[in-house]
Amino acid sequence: MRRKIPSTTALVSFEAAARHESFTKAAHELSITQGAICRQIASLEEFLSVELFRRSRRGVKLTEAGLSYSRRVAAQLDAVERDTLSVMGQQGANTIELAVVPTFGTQWLIPRLKDFQRQHPQVTVNLTNRTRPFLFADTEFDAAIYFGDADWSGTESHRLMGENPVPVCSPRLLGSAHPFSPQQIAELPLLQQTTRPYAWRQWFNAQQLSVPRDMTGPRYELFSMLSQAAMHDMGIALIPPFLIQRELEERQLVIACTEALASSKAYYLMIPDKKVESASLQAFKNWLIDQSQRYSTNSPGLQPSL
Repeated sequence: MRRKIPSTTALVSFEAAARHESFTKAAHELSITQGAICRQIASLEEFLSVELFRRSRRGVKLTEAGLSYSRRVAAQLDAVERDTLSVMGQQGANTIELAVVPTFGTQWLIPRLKDFQRQHPQVTVNLTNRTRPFLFADTEFDAAIYFGDADWSGTESHRLMGENPVPVCSPRLLGSAHPFSPQQIAELPLLQQTTRPYAWRQWFNAQQLSVPRDMTGPRYELFSMLSQAAMHDMGIALIPPFLIQRELEERQLVIACTEALASSKAYYLMIPDKKVESASLQAFKNWLIDQSQRYSTNSPGLQPSL
C-alpha cells in the first residue's frame, strides 16, 4: 500500500518557511525562488487539506495546525539527517551500536575501549546511554550493557561483574577515623541513589543494624553525581569501587568501611538472539568478558583509608 507521505521537497520547503515565518527567507536559504516555495507550500496544503499559513500583505503567519505540524516535521527531518550523516560517516565500516548505563560506560568501559580498537580497527563501537531494558526490535541497538538480573526476553546474556558498593567519602569527612564503624556511618549524612533506593537499608541490615534514617538524605540518579557529592563533603555514599578507580587513586574519595553490599544483580552484556552470530559482536563480547575477568582478578582487595 502506498504511504500517505508528502514529497520531501515540500516538507523541506515548509520546514524552512515555518522556521523563518517567511517565504522569502526560506527561498534564500534553500537557493530557490520565492515562487517555488509558494508552490511547494500550496501543494502541501492541498495534500493535507489543511491551511498551514495565513497570508496577508504583511507576510505569512503559521496557523495553529501549521505550528503543530512544523514542530513534528522539523523533528523528523532532523532524525533523517542524523541517520543519513551516520551512514555517510560509516562508509561501509563495521559498527556496533551499544546501549550502556551511563557511569559504567564513562568510568569503566571507555577507558578500556582503546584496547578493543587496537585489536579490531575495522569495528567502530558507538555508545548511547540507556538505563533500563527496551525492545531491541524498536531500536537500532545491536547490544546493551545494563545492571539487573539478566531477565530480558529475546536476548543472550553474559555476566560481566557484580556491583558490591562500599561506603566512600572525602578524606576530610573521614578525618582521623581508621575506618568508620557502621555505627559511626549511621550518624553521618547519607547520600542516596535514585535507582538503588534501599541500598543503605540493605547495607545496615547486613551489619545487624536498624537505622531509622537509612532512607533519608539527598538523592542522585547517577553514580557519577553521587561521587561528586561525596567529594564535596556532602555526606557518605555507597559506590562500587570499579566506578571510582581514579577518584580513589587520587584520594579525592576514600573507602570509609570495607564492608561491601552484596547483591544478586550484576552488570550484563545483552545481545538480541538475532544478532548472536555477528562476527563483530562475538569479538566485542569475547574482549569485554576478558576485560571484566582481568579486572576482577587483578583488582586489589578493599582497604580503608589510612
